[in-house]
Amino acid sequence: MNGPQATWLYAVTTAPADGGPPKALTGVAGVAGEPVRLVVGSGLAAVVGSVPLSDFDEEALRDHLEDLRWLERAARAHHYVINEAARHGQVVPLRFATLYHDDERVRAMLEERREDLTDTLSRVTGRTEWGVKAYADPRAFVPGPAEPTGGGDRPGTAYLMRRRAQRQERETAQDRATERAAEIHTALAALAVATAAHPPQDTALAAYEGWMVLNNSYLVPDTATDGFTATVGALRERYPDISLELSGPWPPYSFTAPPEGSP
Repeated sequence: MNGPQATWLYAVTTAPADGGPPKALTGVAGVAGEPVRLVVGSGLAAVVGSVPLSDFDEEALRDHLEDLRWLERAARAHHYVINEAARHGQVVPLRFATLYHDDERVRAMLEERREDLTDTLSRVTGRTEWGVKAYADPRAFVPGPAEPTGGGDRPGTAYLMRRRAQRQERETAQDRATERAAEIHTALAALAVATAAHPPQDTALAAYEGWMVLNNSYLVPDTATDGFTATVGALRERYPDISLELSGPWPPYSFTAPPEGSP
């Protein structure tokens, strides 16, 4: 690449003992197709890539973020690098579009945040994030046939009574589905050292039907992985009216706060 460059930060990990890049990053390309490398300092290593300022300065990046095709491609590349880095060892994933002026600024951040980052890496070492989503078909939780809603031969009153009954049915169904999701969460949380609740995904964007009643992440000790996945399977059998989706293992995106500071 020619011209001024910036440093795109993907993740922070522990510095390799030999000072060289981990084999897992050999041949890995980043958001600009650039080779990924390490910036080492203060016992830590930042996984970075050099990207052209002409394409990643504030104005260019703002335009890119409005281009959904570019955004999707870059986001996939960002997370791919993090996942590859995680094959080397535990990482603190950095949020998308974390840019520094140069490598020296990255080293300064590592020094400034050394204690926090080291503590975070220690907290997540030997643990992996798993995601669990739960979907409910509203019809499966609707109460049985209700008593007559009343209203007699007064059409207006009868209409209002039916509307109220329908609203009550929907509320009851939501309550029942929520209770079921809480039972599932309790069973899974018992096997995790930390949990994170996320808001339901947009129905259209996530392409699902019904209600998303659970969208949680669980930080699970690697020694409990088999038990955790087996429990998800058992919950599927116990609650056939709920569709459970398990994803992972992931780097601990939900359990590591990104370093703060001015790039």
